[in-house]
Amino acid sequence: MRRALRLLMITGVAGTLMGACTAGTLYAFQSSLDSDIVRIPDALPTVEAERPPPEVGAGENWLLVGTDSRSERTTTGKDAGARLWRPGQQRTDTIMLIHLSESRNRVCVISIPRDAWVSVPGKGKAKINSAFSWGGPALLIKSIEKLTGVRVDHYAAIDFQGFSAATNAIGGVDVEVAQTVRDPLSGVTWKAGRQHLDGEKALQFVRQRVNLPGGDLDRIKRQQALLNSIADKVLSAETLANPVKVNNLLRALTKAISVDSGVTPGILRSRLLELTGLDSLDYVTMPVKGTGMEGSQSVVYLDLTQVRALSEAIQDDRVDDYVRESDSANAVDEVR
Repeated sequence: MRRALRLLMITGVAGTLMGACTAGTLYAFQSSLDSDIVRIPDALPTVEAERPPPEVGAGENWLLVGTDSRSERTTTGKDAGARLWRPGQQRTDTIMLIHLSESRNRVCVISIPRDAWVSVPGKGKAKINSAFSWGGPALLIKSIEKLTGVRVDHYAAIDFQGFSAATNAIGGVDVEVAQTVRDPLSGVTWKAGRQHLDGEKALQFVRQRVNLPGGDLDRIKRQQALLNSIADKVLSAETLANPVKVNNLLRALTKAISVDSGVTPGILRSRLLELTGLDSLDYVTMPVKGTGMEGSQSVVYLDLTQVRALSEAIQDDRVDDYVRESDSANAVDEVR
């Protein structure tokens, strides 16, 4: 009995020490991740009276922006240093409003064409990507909230270099190309069929719009197809069941992105794990009425009636109903 009691006590002490070490390691890792995150002061608009009110119980909305700086040095994430957004130096190559349902089992990614002709607060009518150039994240978010009436809860930005690094961190991804097409700007010919993309190839893939029938609208579908492939790999059981892979992914993300001041490693980890039970992941383009010219600028005109319907669906946390009823989902399993 004494021997058994002694063994039990030793086992208990060892377990306690292991638990303390594990907790200490986790705390150190979380602190390390937190130090990697670059937060942008006032990324979200600060005047509450000028913003849509929070929709309690209606999910969460993130604005994901890809900056189109051609700098060989990073402009988002930990390595950006003093090269974060500067007025007039960057525009947005990618603008995605991502709605997470309250139950976290449904996600909708709404891409906004960068040439969409909208009202920019304090500036008048302009292309939406000009808002970022003029006033950074806050003015871009104000423009989107004015257009949609949807409140943006969190903001994240990633530039080309960070995007390439994050893609490499998960071992690259696969996409399906519908037909062979050449990009005259990069000199790359994309052959029909499955393509495996590392970070550099992924950038070339999502930046092409010349020789695509729909131009920038087809490029949006490429961006969504790539995001879908990344999501498939990240949310796979192979990744999420492996703590090392989860931690490596979080490390790559926190080093590559810049976010609003409210984003913590805990939020990033929670959202990643919450999305494992997804029932639906839809991709749409903000409804477009057509294209045209404003002075010397080629612009995209939005269908404001449909934009309003989509926006109301987001506010009511029933965007999946809107997508199904309007048959507006983009096919991302195979793209041009």
